[in-house]
Amino acid sequence: MEAAKTVQSFLQALNNEDFKAARNYLADNVKFIGVMGTRDGGDVYIADMEKMKFKYDIKKVFEDDNDVSVFYDINMGGKTLFCSGWYHLSHGKIDSIKVIFDPRPLFEKEEKK
Repeated sequence: MEAAKTVQSFLQALNNEDFKAARNYLADNVKFIGVMGTRDGGDVYIADMEKMKFKYDIKKVFEDDNDVSVFYDINMGGKTLFCSGWYHLSHGKIDSIKVIFDPRPLFEKEEKK
């Protein structure tokens, strides 16, 4: 359960906006692949997270050796999206993050009342 604990601690640090602590869970060469783009490197990833300040509401965590899958709701700019994240760890650090979600709600216009 070490890999799952690492990922959960990483996500909690992001929720707490403790970006220095979050960075400590990432390998220097972490690769992020998501619906809206990619990021290479721990410092680049954390710089983006500092701007976006997402909040993660974890629903379920699965672990298989050095792979962890997390289902969560992420609050993105006033919209809550259900997402799935796949985290791979090497030498105790997250070195790969792949996130999928349906991005359509991000592009929907607010209805006027």
